[in-house]
Amino acid sequence: MELKHLFQASAIAAALVLAGCGGDINISEGDIDNSVTNNNGSSGDSGSGDSGDTDTAPGEVSSGLSTQVSTAFGSDVTVRVLSGRLTADDADDSGNITLTNDTVWALDGAVFFGSDNADSVNLVIEPGTTIFGRSGNDYMVVSRGSTIEANGTAAAPVILTSIEDVVGGDAQPGQWGGLVMLGNAPSNQCPDTGDCSLQIEGAEEGAVFGGTDDTESSGSISYMVIKYSGFEIAPDNELQGLTMGGVGSGTSIDHIQVHASSDDGIEFFGGSPQLKYVLITGAQDDSLDWDNGFTGKIQYAFIEHATDDSDANRGIEADNDGSDPANEPQSNPMIANMTIIGNNFDGDDDSEGVYLREGTGAQIYNMVVTGPAGMGECFEVENVTESQANLADGTITIQNSVMACRNGENFKNDDGAVDLEDWFLNTMTGNSVSEAIALNADGSPTSGSPLLGAGADASQVDGFFDATDYIGALDGTTDWREGWAFGYGGGEVTGVVETVEGCPTGTSEITSVDGTTTTCELSGRITSDLTLTEGNMYALSGAVFIGNDNADNTTLTIEDGVTLYGASGNDYLVISRGSKIDAQGTAANPITFTSQADVASDAGEPGQWGGLVMLGNAPSNQCPESGACSLQIEGAEEGAVFGGTDTADNSGTIRYVRIMYSGFEIAPDNELQGLTMGGVGSGTDISYVQIHKSSDDGVEFFGGNVDMKYVVLTDNQDDSIDWDNGFQGRMQYVLVRQATDNSDANRGIEADNDGSDPANEPQSNPTLSNVTIIGNEFDGDDDSEGVYLREGTGAQLSNFIVTGPAGMGECFEIENVNESQANLADGTTTFTNSVIACENDENFKFDDGAVDLENWFLNTMTGNAVVATQAEVVNGIYSITDAVTPKDWTGDTFFDNADFVGAVSEDNDWTAGWTVGLE
Repeated sequence: MELKHLFQASAIAAALVLAGCGGDINISEGDIDNSVTNNNGSSGDSGSGDSGDTDTAPGEVSSGLSTQVSTAFGSDVTVRVLSGRLTADDADDSGNITLTNDTVWALDGAVFFGSDNADSVNLVIEPGTTIFGRSGNDYMVVSRGSTIEANGTAAAPVILTSIEDVVGGDAQPGQWGGLVMLGNAPSNQCPDTGDCSLQIEGAEEGAVFGGTDDTESSGSISYMVIKYSGFEIAPDNELQGLTMGGVGSGTSIDHIQVHASSDDGIEFFGGSPQLKYVLITGAQDDSLDWDNGFTGKIQYAFIEHATDDSDANRGIEADNDGSDPANEPQSNPMIANMTIIGNNFDGDDDSEGVYLREGTGAQIYNMVVTGPAGMGECFEVENVTESQANLADGTITIQNSVMACRNGENFKNDDGAVDLEDWFLNTMTGNSVSEAIALNADGSPTSGSPLLGAGADASQVDGFFDATDYIGALDGTTDWREGWAFGYGGGEVTGVVETVEGCPTGTSEITSVDGTTTTCELSGRITSDLTLTEGNMYALSGAVFIGNDNADNTTLTIEDGVTLYGASGNDYLVISRGSKIDAQGTAANPITFTSQADVASDAGEPGQWGGLVMLGNAPSNQCPESGACSLQIEGAEEGAVFGGTDTADNSGTIRYVRIMYSGFEIAPDNELQGLTMGGVGSGTDISYVQIHKSSDDGVEFFGGNVDMKYVVLTDNQDDSIDWDNGFQGRMQYVLVRQATDNSDANRGIEADNDGSDPANEPQSNPTLSNVTIIGNEFDGDDDSEGVYLREGTGAQLSNFIVTGPAGMGECFEIENVNESQANLADGTTTFTNSVIACENDENFKFDDGAVDLENWFLNTMTGNAVVATQAEVVNGIYSITDAVTPKDWTGDTFFDNADFVGAVSEDNDWTAGWTVGLE
């Protein structure tokens, strides 16, 4: 794809090449469709597509709008108008309604996606897509039970804006409505009994929210810019830039900007969503507003009032319940690393900092509030009984924060109320008042700013937060706003994305692998950012490295639906330390790594290519005690090194990715796995990944702290999960199913600390929950087995199902070495809320003189059970057992509070539609 039809051409120097052209391939165990079909009509069409095509795209082509936008862009553009309610009848076979980036989309009135907890859909918005409204009555609503999947990229953010912005007119706040997300999470306005159905502010009747599912997912948003929105229906009944009612903690939102809203930037009505990298600029009312039991989490929030001193109000205006300030559940979110910069606006409402009122709580860390002399008060707590009491009992906490306003009113409190300055400086910890915090013009700290190094490590407070040591939203080194946000080099409406033939720069065209599809080759070391565009095939030639080791840092972006393949075990992909992979498929269009034989002739077998290797700067217990760490990764050529001290290192994002027919043995104990991770840190985002038919392990961790969710490991010929050398990550929802034809298999989990020194630190001790391991009857040099913990590793295991047939080997074993046995006694290894149901009379294996594992599992640990047969615990891959109660994960934001043990429930089959081999 390339960006064309450039708007405001003087500001845009060149087109951005993003994707390629098409053809079809089919894989025997899971279809991959790389065809490219343009169903959109061109400017002037009445709604049909190109001659011979069937127009299945949502909405209707508007000749008038197409002409208007085409004139502004300087070439033909199709505008499709969305209106009314789009439901399951309008979706494709996967339940998706997709807004593509080769079209501009217009809203006509209130556009609903899904009905209320019925006719649900998944709204997919492609990277680089532009959507506009023409009046305050034009807005988008994602209904309860439906989801949004709007994952832009730094190079191609999703933009929601006004028609004036699109055509180059006078863009102003309030020119269209905004985005509304509705969910089933709690609000303290819900009735005590019966169903909850609360009308959301600003939208038409029937836009309702609320319920009991605190962990519900309303989807994911990343790299989205919302501009010139907000509309007042009536006083105190307004649309914001982004409105969230009852949105649950399973919702993922990061890298989102709301710019120049005529009302609030983002408002939360109850719910518990979790956000990172939030930018709110030029909002004319409050930048962040919460009410009615909001308990979400936010990290890295940068708020700046309009730099021209025009309309503004509070950086944060926060409430619990004006009618009943003590109402439960109480608003009490957690926020870390926030910058609020006010302005000199003095109108009916002044520019102010933080106002906590109506009984809300707040847990705030690493916040700086600053502004000029004309700014209003910077911190205030309402003088009502409940709010004042919150200051005394810890319901309101502010730590390691700075008030740096130059207005003589850092704090405002009434006579008889808590002295906020004294509370801030003497009751709280790590706080200060300053007028010399040393910020650059863009709000980032200077190299000598006292904000640097003065922050608290919020990750010690809650697992959602990254470890930081600075105050404010920015660390002074890396600016997460750059390149995608409006005002920071991005966020401009530049046109549509057109599918074009050819291979992206950085690759070379080779003979088509299937005789039809353009095929592009990657080779050597790639040191410039590269996007592998949908529509082409991509061949790995030898060891392909992304970036150099902590140098020439490079991002490899892989668009949804892309297929990469290797022809031999020598073909593999390495993401070097300091570089990143951004591979975000979708359930409808997963990304596939596979073999040439599979692509060319449906003849995929284990070991036909190498695999994917990710290298990072997180710790390993093989690193030297002093000096730099540079450990050679297993299986790859010399120089593929990992290790360091950055537990929060970020190696990128992987979502909806399948890795098939990989694995290669260089020499005994030196193999490539499906997915190999060396020193990968917790800043890396990995979810919805499958490793299928690896000739060696499915996934192996060498140290590091990476977390993973929604992992499928099928038919792998050695261990499905293998960890070593200080791995301390977390995993939830992991399905291990060994080959149903009883072919090669070994352990579901084989786990080590250090064979040479089992007590070596940092000690391997990951946490895994909701894991299903289904063995088979393979009996070879290595048998099919369940879980084997050895060489001093610890493990925190819960909500497991380990099961298998009579011919399976042992289901749970701990190596009989001093360190491993001691781990069973001191809590370094725990195993709770789990069921073992193997039919082999060897649920547990332990040597004479070792800990009796059956007794330990049933009597020392809690919530466990042993049952006789596989049929009692799983139906296929689905958990059906009620023999134990799932672990309560309240307080750890990584883990969901699942209502089942094992990996997959039939009423929420997250494997459906994108995995292979589970039929």
